[in-house]
Amino acid sequence: MERKVGTVSRGIRCPIIREGDNLAQIVCDSVIEAAESEGFALRDKDVVAVTESILARAQGNYASVEAIAKDVKKKLGGETVGVIFPILSRNRFAICLRGIAMGCKKIVLMLSYPSDEVGNHLLTYDQLDEAGVNPYSDVLTEAKYRELFGENKHEFTGVDYVEYYSNLIKECGAECEVVFANQAKAILDYADCILNCDIHTRARTKRLLLAAGAKVVCSLDEILTESVDGNGFNENFGLLGSNKSTENTVKLFPRECNDFVNKTQKLLVEKTGKKIEVMVYGDGAFKDPQGKIWELADPCVSPGYTDGLKGTPNELKLKYLADNDFAGLTGQELKDAISKRIAEKGDESLVGNMASQGTTPRQFTDLIGSLCDLTSGSGDKGTPVVLVQGYFDNYTN
Repeated sequence: MERKVGTVSRGIRCPIIREGDNLAQIVCDSVIEAAESEGFALRDKDVVAVTESILARAQGNYASVEAIAKDVKKKLGGETVGVIFPILSRNRFAICLRGIAMGCKKIVLMLSYPSDEVGNHLLTYDQLDEAGVNPYSDVLTEAKYRELFGENKHEFTGVDYVEYYSNLIKECGAECEVVFANQAKAILDYADCILNCDIHTRARTKRLLLAAGAKVVCSLDEILTESVDGNGFNENFGLLGSNKSTENTVKLFPRECNDFVNKTQKLLVEKTGKKIEVMVYGDGAFKDPQGKIWELADPCVSPGYTDGLKGTPNELKLKYLADNDFAGLTGQELKDAISKRIAEKGDESLVGNMASQGTTPRQFTDLIGSLCDLTSGSGDKGTPVVLVQGYFDNYTN
């Protein structure tokens, strides 16, 4: 009998993970126990996805604000530092900023506007239009910002991030000056040692600043790339991908992710006899239409995955085939014709083929990771592992 269900995404409950836990074994056991409990079978090409958070926790990959401060001071001199393009987040950036401020005498905080890189808004475009402000060229002082726009609280958090970040810096003993600009080189009127905190545009920002004469430029991925006083680190991403653990510590992005996914896959093969793919995932990559937040505050969706998850979809658009190539067919005849066309595509690339228009040419790991992020949520669901089945099926399976 043909299968009547396509892709299924299931949140898998696990024990609370602590430092030193054998996470690969816990994930393997949890998936198998869930299958037995709920009465479903595991199959080849299933995907087991594990949140980056529990892998970092199992590794004990944490760092203190003191460690951040020490590294910032070493790399940026400890005097006046321009901190530019941070995202507006108590979870993602506030604790990092606390450490940065502890490593400097003065911070010139340059915020992008009307929103940060991932879509958290300080202002609306309507407000800019009414004030006659051009965000592509105008540089605003904090006084001018307040004169034009007053207090602006984030729609979801209720926080005035300009005030919040300013107070945080001052509480850590540093002087603070806030400016608003979208051109990276604008910061050079205030400081020549720069910490650029943008995520996905960081390489370009650094290049532009160095070309414009900056003395020192570091990106967040260059802070805590090695251990400071025994603290955690990430040699590839530094502070990028970190989030709040306590008021004085951050959990960093996990390390050695490929070792973990390959070990977990091996355990699953041994226990189930099935070739199950495994990946680590963080933020998904999608935009919230209400809050306008683009979710991806991590440097990538997946920092580690098994070889079977490499690549992008190579799919035909069923509605295109039904409305064009086989417009005169119905019922079983239509089904057979479409099934035949799918079977014939093989491994041939469909790039440029009209029958593939409207399909999503994104990496499998970005697509599946986004699905998993929505499935697991970010609160108290207690499902840091997600099992995705049928993702690589098509109409003929």
